[in-house]
Amino acid sequence: MSRYAVAVAAATVMLVLGGCGESSETSGTSASPTAAEPEETVTPEPSQPPASEPTRRGVVADAVADLARRLGVDEAEISVVSAEEVTWRDGSMGCPRPGMLYPQMLTDGSRVVLEAQGQRYEYHAGGRRSAFLCENPEPPAGR
Repeated sequence: MSRYAVAVAAATVMLVLGGCGESSETSGTSASPTAAEPEETVTPEPSQPPASEPTRRGVVADAVADLARRLGVDEAEISVVSAEEVTWRDGSMGCPRPGMLYPQMLTDGSRVVLEAQGQRYEYHAGGRRSAFLCENPEPPAGR
């Protein structure tokens, strides 16, 4: 074996051993590679109610805020007539537009009915789409 090969082998051994950390003799502590400290499990507390409530609060709040903006009124002037979790017949979420194609699958979502200035407004939401005003609503699946 040449001197070069011996030097490379020695350097490799030193790098490998160097990566192992201090020994218990030099650090003053004994560490067992198989001993593991138990991990603390932290369960975060929910910051908002779960989506399984009859209607997610965010959907109702978004609908009220949108209608207030559209009508130019204070949110306090808008009342919530109903709010419910529904299953829509397809990806139109109960608000199909003529000439549009929608995924033909049941879609979980919400329907919120609001009233302001003596008129009712229906908001739909579902899938990844947030609450939107539906001017020509269709009933959800099963109705």
